[in-house]
Amino acid sequence: MSDPVAQIKDTARKTWAAGDFDHVWEVGGLAPMGENLVAHADITPGIRVLDVGAGSGNASLPAARAGAKVVASDLTPELLEKGRGRAEREGLELEWVEADAEELPFEDGSFDRVLSAIGAMFAPRHDVTAAELVRVCAPGGMIAMANWSPEGAIGDFFKTLGKHMPPPPPGAQPPVLWGSQDHVRELFEPHGVELEFDQGVVDFRFESVPSYMDMMENNFGPMVKAREALGEGWAAARADLIELEERLNRADDGSMDVAGEYLIVMARKP
Repeated sequence: MSDPVAQIKDTARKTWAAGDFDHVWEVGGLAPMGENLVAHADITPGIRVLDVGAGSGNASLPAARAGAKVVASDLTPELLEKGRGRAEREGLELEWVEADAEELPFEDGSFDRVLSAIGAMFAPRHDVTAAELVRVCAPGGMIAMANWSPEGAIGDFFKTLGKHMPPPPPGAQPPVLWGSQDHVRELFEPHGVELEFDQGVVDFRFESVPSYMDMMENNFGPMVKAREALGEGWAAARADLIELEERLNRADDGSMDVAGEYLIVMARKP
């Protein structure tokens, strides 16, 4: 595979298939993010919704609960399979499609709402992704995203882990740039959309920082792969991550309570 972008995507697919992101989403406290995004997107019964980088139903399932006609798309089939199972258990009907955020297999203007909860931000070429999100959104529709903030707890988490890893391959922009209002304006400005922003917070509450780290290193794909790649060097990376979480911890009783800030993007297409 000589195409560097294709290599990046192949690595991403394998990374997110590792571990159990569905478990991280539910146990790690991320579920309210999808519900918050759906509330900001003004989802009403019967409208057409596409969730890009849907994972196992990050925003798709809350949108379906609100009565929308939902297509959930993701690069990683293993995550979609988890989502199908969740939908079946809830009695929800969604369409699940394996798809690349940079090359969505849908006609122009197919959806009234295009959502992404910490999904599309991980596609390597941000300008290509932004153009695709706008393309598949219907005139008068909205693109709504929830993206980790670069200066927040998750931004610090990825920076800390990144210090122990090889540099990323050329062609991939840092995902957390999507959490910067200036960067988002730069991406969407050529497409004439009207932008609004809001801030959201995920409260990561766990029994303790070490127990949270145990859960993450066994279930969160990027950490599973980092531990495999680093071998004996993982101990130093884990120690740095624990130190970071302890520093950010708001709890004083031995438990963990860390605020994970994210940017909510609402882009209305003329």
